[in-house]
Amino acid sequence: MAVELDHPFSTSKSVDETFAALVDLDRVVPCVEGASVLEDTGPGAVKAQIVVKMGAMSMTFTGSVEMTEQDAGAHRAVMTVKAREAGGQGHANATVTLVASDGGGTIHTNAQITGKAASMGEGVVSAVLDALINDFSEKLGKMI
Repeated sequence: MAVELDHPFSTSKSVDETFAALVDLDRVVPCVEGASVLEDTGPGAVKAQIVVKMGAMSMTFTGSVEMTEQDAGAHRAVMTVKAREAGGQGHANATVTLVASDGGGTIHTNAQITGKAASMGEGVVSAVLDALINDFSEKLGKMI
């Protein structure tokens, strides 16, 4: 199942300060509810984990998060997430495009979900992802 979402975020920092924070995965990943960095795996790459609650179900996904594109001039970065469900056969992959601007920026998420999470239905998955990214955008704005 594929889900695409767009969210704005606000900050009082300059566009350059905002962009610098957006490409710092050690700062950005913990802004996602239930997510943590497990280890740095290289420049612009980390191994991370997230625990996601979908109704009565709780699922843990572990995988890689990597900054696959960075354009400082355009203040645009692309983060690629590839995660597998612990103890399951599902995965959650996403391409997240972050664009900084004066006063904030935008987050465009293109996620592909399979396994138990996808079996909950597109409406539930979209609602959970939307809430997760809304919370992320608020925390991101405060972190920067």
